Amino acid sequence: IGASLGQDAVDASLYAGIVAFIIISIFLILFYRLPGFLAVVALLMYTAMNLALFKFIPVTLTAAGIAAFILSLGMAVDANILIFERMKEELKRGRELGDAITEGFHRAWSSIRDSNTSSMITAIILYMFSSTSVVKGFALVFFIGVAVSMFTAITASRTLLLAIKHDNAGRILSFLFGGNFKNSNNK
Repeated sequence: IGASLGQDAVDASLYAGIVAFIIISIFLILFYRLPGFLAVVALLMYTAMNLALFKFIPVTLTAAGIAAFILSLGMAVDANILIFERMKEELKRGRELGDAITEGFHRAWSSIRDSNTSSMITAIILYMFSSTSVVKGFALVFFIGVAVSMFTAITASRTLLLAIKHDNAGRILSFLFGGNFKNSNNK
């Protein structure tokens, strides 16, 4: 592939990644409301951390690397969705918001840990046994992205959610968290 065709592929991948991020952000905000907005903030933190690590290591982003980054971004979104769904279940059971957040993270952790660990093992195997720089680059970017996504899902998302924890009226809680449940203080 010539230099101009390679640059076109990288530019098209970056454009696709930005469009995908915007669509995912809209989905998270519309479907999960306040937690979705906080997930978008956590994903922006995830992106900034990844780009800082890429600069520090240094990593050259090729089309394969951008694909790995976008794939790891999807795993970060998946972790947030697992957490939010577990939180919703806990809120519907009548738990207070702080308890629902804590229990939601606790219940989602094993799934997040297992999926991310298996993905990082796969990335290590790809990196160690690959004979091409394209696959090695994909594996490196994917490993970094999955490790950072696990960190931001557990630290950034949790911190942002716990920061908004306080006693709310049932209607406000239902609107902000997108569900029909009652506040345990107003039984």
